[in-house]
Amino acid sequence: MKKLSLLLFFIGCAMSAMAQRGGGAPSNQPNVNSDEQLLRTSIKELSDDSFGGRRPLSEHENKTINYIAEKFKEAGLQPVNGSYFQDVPLLSVKTNIKGNAVTLKGKKGSLTLKNMDDIVLWTLHAEKKLKIKAELIFAGFGINAPEYGWNDYEGIDVKGKIVVVMVNDPGFYDDNLFRGKNYMTYYGRWTYKFEEASRQGAAGCIIIHETSAASYGWSVVQNGRTSGQLSLNSPTGNKELVPLQGWITGEAAQKLFDIAGKPLQASLDAAKKRGFASFPLSVTTTIETNNDVVTGNSHNVVGVLPGTDLKDEYIIYSAHWDHLGIGPVVDGDSIYNGAGDNASGVAAMFVIANKFKNLPQQPRRSILFLAVTAEESGLLGSQYYSEHPLFPLKKTVVNFNMDGMGDKLRTAEVRASGGGLSKDIDRYVIEGAAMQGKPVTFSTTNQGGGFFRSDHFNFAKVGIPVVLAGGSRSLDEKAAAEHRKLWGDKSTYHQPSDEYHDWWDFSGSLEDIYLYYGIGLRLANDGFFPKWDDATYKTAREKQ
Repeated sequence: MKKLSLLLFFIGCAMSAMAQRGGGAPSNQPNVNSDEQLLRTSIKELSDDSFGGRRPLSEHENKTINYIAEKFKEAGLQPVNGSYFQDVPLLSVKTNIKGNAVTLKGKKGSLTLKNMDDIVLWTLHAEKKLKIKAELIFAGFGINAPEYGWNDYEGIDVKGKIVVVMVNDPGFYDDNLFRGKNYMTYYGRWTYKFEEASRQGAAGCIIIHETSAASYGWSVVQNGRTSGQLSLNSPTGNKELVPLQGWITGEAAQKLFDIAGKPLQASLDAAKKRGFASFPLSVTTTIETNNDVVTGNSHNVVGVLPGTDLKDEYIIYSAHWDHLGIGPVVDGDSIYNGAGDNASGVAAMFVIANKFKNLPQQPRRSILFLAVTAEESGLLGSQYYSEHPLFPLKKTVVNFNMDGMGDKLRTAEVRASGGGLSKDIDRYVIEGAAMQGKPVTFSTTNQGGGFFRSDHFNFAKVGIPVVLAGGSRSLDEKAAAEHRKLWGDKSTYHQPSDEYHDWWDFSGSLEDIYLYYGIGLRLANDGFFPKWDDATYKTAREKQ
């Protein structure tokens, strides 16, 4: 620890020099002991069983958001418009399938699929009862992408029908299509599938699950749907959304195509090629649901450190405070504590806020700290903020989003996502990493759709540049291998086992936190507005 403290002291000195070159006040030096203690204690407290897994709209929300607000106060952050909270109107619908099963009738017989085991269905409509009697249509990937010359809905009317679609996009299977195998476009994201089905007037959209294409297993689908499904609550009660949404396992999809008299694999293969024509499955179903509907305000937690001469320009540090709450029992535990995902990101904000607080001189730009709700339900809190910003988007300089800042050993390099999307941001990351003595490896891949799976994406969509960078390759592979043994073989992602442990090592996470702090401090003082190079996000910025 003494060696690490000395190293981080010199890292802090280098970051201070970097900030001064950018025209800002010198940084306070890292105090690794107090920073680590704050990080460790905050994660441990926020992921304690008493917070009940931090599900929005649950009985545990008030305790969670008040805890965060108190930490913001302690860090000297001020409320915004008189409050540390931004109301986020949410709708929770727990969908109860009649008979807890779905029966399908086809040319080759009938099939009953058990809810949660074979198929997972839900609605986002604010209706206590739902009855859908419809034919099923296989609609390939469920994509309408004019810029890629692809339209799975061409020549077929799906109004009032249930579309069955594939996960990911054609590029996952053919490097010559879309952006190739290593970069999932937003068209491959499950949220897009439901959005397009809504635009097409479908009565339902069911995605065929496949682990490698989705980048997560069936248990993740199940665990995300055991309680009421959350969404932003529109003035219509979400009637503009496709009424029925869901997933079906690959095995159940095989049985579905069997009763349709259609070869599943041949159909999937055909859908991966240009010129595919969607087709009816000649299968019908009647699905009835009784829904437990709850409406209410969840909350983003906000705190601002006002700047000086550029106080009307803003740097945003964000992290989602929510997790999955209380769900299915796994190994005797039903509380999904979310220590790494994402008590750790919120705790990292506390560390950074305190470092800004302790500066001898306030930064020129204002620093907004934003703990958002309902990330696990589709990035809802950050979506709401981006649509109802507390400060003008055109005056918002950059977003640093922190998701997963827990147990991590020191690393030999920084890995940055989205290389080339903003050369300005790339430059800041390179210079910040250099202050830590690290090279930067830029990832231009997005195979699992990671760029779309955390809150930074909602800021990018409205044109705000985002920084996505952190330690990658371990500094000591032997030590890392030994450390991994403490975790065992099972993934903790969206499981009750995502819990804090005293043996967690924060040396790598602290380096990432200092990287974000150093870059943010520089941007807070040098008055520069980074620009997008990617046409999509650049256009969004220009529309602000």
